Amino acid sequence: MSVYKKFIALATTLFGRSNAFKYGFNISPMYRRSTAKILSISKDMLCVAIKLPISYKNKNYVNSIFGGSMFSATDPIAMTQLMTILGDDYVVWDKSSEIFFKRPAKENIYATFIFTENEIQNIKKRIATEKEITITKIISLTSKDKTITYCEVHKVIYIASKDFYKEKIKRRNT
Repeated sequence: MSVYKKFIALATTLFGRSNAFKYGFNISPMYRRSTAKILSISKDMLCVAIKLPISYKNKNYVNSIFGGSMFSATDPIAMTQLMTILGDDYVVWDKSSEIFFKRPAKENIYATFIFTENEIQNIKKRIATEKEITITKIISLTSKDKTITYCEVHKVIYIASKDFYKEKIKRRNT
């Protein structure tokens, strides 16, 4: 077990799953470099809210938030969130992402990652019959009051049953 997984297991025991996720991300060098911060996570992990503050660390040549910062702030959340919600019987990978810029962000921006109970049940039903699927989540980075959209990130996420995935990898390696 990796040091990271051991830390998450300990933090989950001490603070609960959603708090371990929040604080684990916020102290992780990988996520801190994006300059974003997880603000809140629902106890059931279905809703994650982030903030990307504008600062000297992420301003570009024209004093707006660098597109790479917007992208990296959103990149790991949906996949990791879904992995946590689905549990150990599933394999979840980011497959691809696209970012669509709408306007320059010259203020703090926010995003909310939401999975509904319906989506989760639909994913599980599809995996039971199809064994592997892809889904697309669209995340909007907006002003605090959500009246302005600065960009959209379209994330394609691969999901498979763990047993199917292990067999697939075994066949690939023979």
